[in-house]
Amino acid sequence: MEKRKKVVVIGSGFGGLSSAIRLAAKGHDVTIIEKRDKPGGRAYQYEIDGFKFDGGPTVITAPYIFDEIFEAAGKNREEYFKLAPLDPFYRIFDSNGKHFDYMRNEQDVLKEIDRWNPADKKGYLKFTKRTIDIFNLFHPYTDKPFLRFRNMLKIMPGVIRLGAYMGTHSYVKRYIKHDFLRKVFSFHPLLIGGNPFDTPSIYLLIMQFEKEWGVHYAVGGVGSIIQALARLFEELGGTILLNSEVDRIMIQGETVTGVKLKDGTAHKANVVVSNADAAFTYRKLIPEESRKKYSNRQIDRKSYSSSLFVIYFGTKKRYLDSKLSHHNIIVSKAYRKLMKEIFKGTKLPNDLSLYMHMPTRSDASIAPDGCELFYVLALVPNMKADIEWEKVAKEYKSKILDFLEENYLPDLQENIIAEHYIDPPHFQNTLNSHYGAAFSFTPSLMQSAYFRPHNRSEQFKNLYFVGAGTHPGAGVPAVLSSGKIAAELIDPSPIQNGR
Repeated sequence: MEKRKKVVVIGSGFGGLSSAIRLAAKGHDVTIIEKRDKPGGRAYQYEIDGFKFDGGPTVITAPYIFDEIFEAAGKNREEYFKLAPLDPFYRIFDSNGKHFDYMRNEQDVLKEIDRWNPADKKGYLKFTKRTIDIFNLFHPYTDKPFLRFRNMLKIMPGVIRLGAYMGTHSYVKRYIKHDFLRKVFSFHPLLIGGNPFDTPSIYLLIMQFEKEWGVHYAVGGVGSIIQALARLFEELGGTILLNSEVDRIMIQGETVTGVKLKDGTAHKANVVVSNADAAFTYRKLIPEESRKKYSNRQIDRKSYSSSLFVIYFGTKKRYLDSKLSHHNIIVSKAYRKLMKEIFKGTKLPNDLSLYMHMPTRSDASIAPDGCELFYVLALVPNMKADIEWEKVAKEYKSKILDFLEENYLPDLQENIIAEHYIDPPHFQNTLNSHYGAAFSFTPSLMQSAYFRPHNRSEQFKNLYFVGAGTHPGAGVPAVLSSGKIAAELIDPSPIQNGR
């Protein structure tokens, strides 16, 4: 092990916890500083009247990444939290309410395609071979740093050979003829804040992640994972300071020396790891005159992901006879137009495409007896758009609930007994996401890998970044991997017996 370091981690999301646990397991003195009243960041869990609402991520893939974290501490993940496999992964509805069950097994997927357009089965098999090629080429880089341009040059021949620079929908269109099936097999960029019509098909590796390791539900909700990681971190001697907001990162020349909190308290450190939004970290925590790179203008001119409007609600009755599954995606008819309005528009779109989470299908323990728990998410423009959320939020919420009541959940609103929502101002003001972008920078080719803010600051030698705004990007597996990358850059020595 390297000399014991004093490490401060800003934020207790998946990236912060991932890096903090690995560093604590190597014997470093690690403190996490968290703005809110409990850990989680975007994965914060709201507890309202007996309902446990996961605030952010709900789709859990690649359990091996969690296993690695616990193994690094000499522990067994299954003793801390349980994962239950889901199949179908997603139930995807067209604008008429007809659905496609997106399954893990290839033969099951072919049966579903058969219900829609049998002629697309052959093209689908060719398509899956290409997604495997994309996965095999790029997966090894998902937990390695991209600190030098030559790292990018190494993968570019593969990007060109596989056509992985093409927009995802265009890539799928090569193989699939049916319009709705094209939407089914190109939606994955939405999981990381990207437009399926623009996001490069390199991100189809997400699809293969799911096939390789499955889609899972964390029993007790994603909040149970956060609780488990926080418990493990504290068992390793780590400290979590809650209700503590960082005001600035202290700097001396090209070195960071710690952080100063809003209350004036200073925490000196040999290393600072920021799990805060990368754009926010540079823009708000480091004075512009101290930055050689990432001026305010440079940061503001980057392309940012969509934001989200999420409604959490619990009902006093079960909806077991509904056509909804655990994970549901409801696609609008004018889908391409809606995507353009979300990612490039300046107003709130009239149309709706929704992600609907119904976890009580798999776990009744997260709601009171006889009750159902829901989470419905609409992609919306980020705060660059001209939308006065304080005026339109309640009306927009009603619009979504009206749509669900009319099409999927009869008598919904008279049965709601617990409710909460978050909107773009929440992402900007509470989660400190620049422009309220829920997934940080757009996952474009020129904002990926080397072209994303690096896991180690290009200027400050002991400042590191984890989370959605750095490499490898947004999504739970990527954010956890960013924690691994940062921890290994800070201390590359092997872990021995979990310490």
